[in-house]
Amino acid sequence: MNVIDNIDDENIKFYLEYLKYERRLSENTVESYGENLKMLITTLKKDIMSLNIDDIRKFLNDVEATSKTKAHYLSVFNSFYNYMIFNERLVNNPCSGIRTPKIEKKLPNYLTEEEIDKLLNINLRKPMDYRNKAMLETLYATGTRISELINLTLNQVDFDECVIRVLGKGKKDRIIPLGNTALNYLKLYINEYRPFILKTKNSDYVFVNKNGDRISRQGFFKILKKLVKEAGIEKEVSPHTLRHSFATYLLNNGADLRVIQELLGHENLVTTEIYSHLSNKKIEEDYQHHPRAHKEKGID
Repeated sequence: MNVIDNIDDENIKFYLEYLKYERRLSENTVESYGENLKMLITTLKKDIMSLNIDDIRKFLNDVEATSKTKAHYLSVFNSFYNYMIFNERLVNNPCSGIRTPKIEKKLPNYLTEEEIDKLLNINLRKPMDYRNKAMLETLYATGTRISELINLTLNQVDFDECVIRVLGKGKKDRIIPLGNTALNYLKLYINEYRPFILKTKNSDYVFVNKNGDRISRQGFFKILKKLVKEAGIEKEVSPHTLRHSFATYLLNNGADLRVIQELLGHENLVTTEIYSHLSNKKIEEDYQHHPRAHKEKGID
């Protein structure tokens, strides 16, 4: 179903239609903006047109998110209210005067191989367990973005060539190889368990929810959060964490940075180079355990 059809608030719907039909933003972007605005009014339990600066500040202070995500939320809210003012539906922008949260420059968060093993050690009992296993194995084996994973269709999976073909940013295709483990669980899920989830429905999407519809970003986040908790992993884990883990594992095991760039679908090598900094940091930390890593007193 179209994301706009799931919006009850007429003003938000009006704004999303503008993003889709006039700005011609992607469906994923429109969906993301809609979810952000729904989160705002659901959390504050107020009409979006009645919010003031204190409400917006309260939301940003209370929401559990990184400074980068908070900055994104503020950008979305600001854009929405400016559009309402432009169309004379509102006089003042409640976001005016709120400073953008300072974004900390941090190295990507990733899981160790031991943590990955714990996360992927899913107790397989029900069809949904096999779906979750296939999703996480595919995500970790390919380093795809969450948008690429949830939009993956059956004709993008080539079991003969052992690859998936994804449509990335800028609508650019790329081919990513699948390892044996991910390949086997994906094949098992599609052939044996996906039909049980779909029942009488049909869908081109590989990963579907209990209603037979394409799984959403929000749905995947909930599943991941639950599995992280069950695995006893203390870190904050997002789908992007698995993407970072994929790239870090490849780099630490000798993969060329340009190969990783190609697999991740990065436009610029500079974006991929963050992983070399991560690798260098790990080398420095590991070296601290070396018996000769620390200078003896009096020796330059």
